[in-house]
Amino acid sequence: EVQLQASGGGLVQAGGSLRLSCVGSGFTSDAYSIAWYRKAPGKEREGVSCLDVGNNLPYYRNSVKGRFTISSDNAKKTVYLQMSSLKPEDTAVYYCAMRYDYCPPLSGPFHHGMEYWGKGTQVTVFS
Repeated sequence: EVQLQASGGGLVQAGGSLRLSCVGSGFTSDAYSIAWYRKAPGKEREGVSCLDVGNNLPYYRNSVKGRFTISSDNAKKTVYLQMSSLKPEDTAVYYCAMRYDYCPPLSGPFHHGMEYWGKGTQVTVFS
């Protein structure tokens, strides 16, 4: 059974950095993608970044390009999201999700295509 564990959230001042981790287990193939989504109060869930681990292809939503970096440690089945230059609008609960396929588009309701989800980790950015 696939399990995902997200961690690394916290309280940080605007301009600061955090690194989120998503540790996976139970994978049956090395061809998978892990994406980060976030959900802020009163807003729709949105895709933040995705890594096609099998092909090492990263994707980012426009608002985080140049500030966030997604990477992986395949041996540890762990995907990281390094978040820098954080803004108050980055405040949300961040979730990692996985599927045995290419990354889905980050815009639109494509999060429904993710097969497995971890519990969220809260990121709060104050000004």
